Amino acid sequence: MNMRKRMLEQTANLTPANEIKVEIAPQVADRPKTAPGMMAALSAAQLRIQELESQGAASTVPVEKIRPNPWQPRIKFDESSLTELAESIKELGLMQPILVRRVTPDNGESYFELIAGERRWRAHQVLGLQEIKALITDASDADMAVLALAENVSREDLTDYEIGKAMRRAEKEFPDRKRMAESMGMSRSTLYRYFAFDNLPEFMRVDLEKNPSLFSGTAASDTYAVLKKHGEPAVAAAREVWKQLVDGSLEQSKVAKLLEASLLRREATPVTSQRDIHKVYAGKTQAGSITKDSVSFTVKLKSAVLTAAQEERIRTVINELFDGGPQR
Repeated sequence: MNMRKRMLEQTANLTPANEIKVEIAPQVADRPKTAPGMMAALSAAQLRIQELESQGAASTVPVEKIRPNPWQPRIKFDESSLTELAESIKELGLMQPILVRRVTPDNGESYFELIAGERRWRAHQVLGLQEIKALITDASDADMAVLALAENVSREDLTDYEIGKAMRRAEKEFPDRKRMAESMGMSRSTLYRYFAFDNLPEFMRVDLEKNPSLFSGTAASDTYAVLKKHGEPAVAAAREVWKQLVDGSLEQSKVAKLLEASLLRREATPVTSQRDIHKVYAGKTQAGSITKDSVSFTVKLKSAVLTAAQEERIRTVINELFDGGPQR
């Protein structure tokens, strides 16, 4: 079975977001939102998790045998929040088992991947516990990708950069970006804003790995548009603008505008180049000059000082140098 057909089958049972009716929660500004579609996708994801939990077999799983969901968007977890959860588990026990699937590699020992409950699993690590209560179920790669993304994209504490990285990892689980956007309950324009991070220069992405909150998807998309428009010269200019963002002296929403303005000023400023001028003399009389700058190499000689033999010699030399010679 070819890959495209397999992916179509994996996502065939995912309900399109626009077919699910839910009440829409109030939205928070300054972040790309997906309105009813995202909430519907989240609702569908929650229902799918409940379905998987109902099918899961209760068990106790070694903490060290568990791996995070490969499509988990979150890069950083709040340490204080994990400590609070760990204290609650220590005092009251684990109220809800985590949900995992078993993975058996062709070569190697089997392990478990998290479907839901990563914070609970990490809290067990904080406590140094060896085992954790879990429900073991079957889930496809497409399930894992959609569940991880839908559950996290709607959370305000997750950055656009983290979402963008997770979407890139999950992209191969969908036949195309249209199906991916439908499954996530968002427009393709919103989806492409998240993918814009991949097109940023490496020095930006290095800083985003350290601090994912530096740039929103909208800022990344706008900045990439400027970089694409102006080409290679824009990358050098972007380094200076980016430094201002990193040190906190520039708001992310102004990066693209400042970069564009800086590049337009550079393009409008005439480029002055140094010229190397060598005067040519025939005895004590100036016969002409040789001028070299960043654009051209120019030889000017007064015809009155040239004999027919000298003129012919010059033509011969040029012909030898360029295999064509001057046109008479």
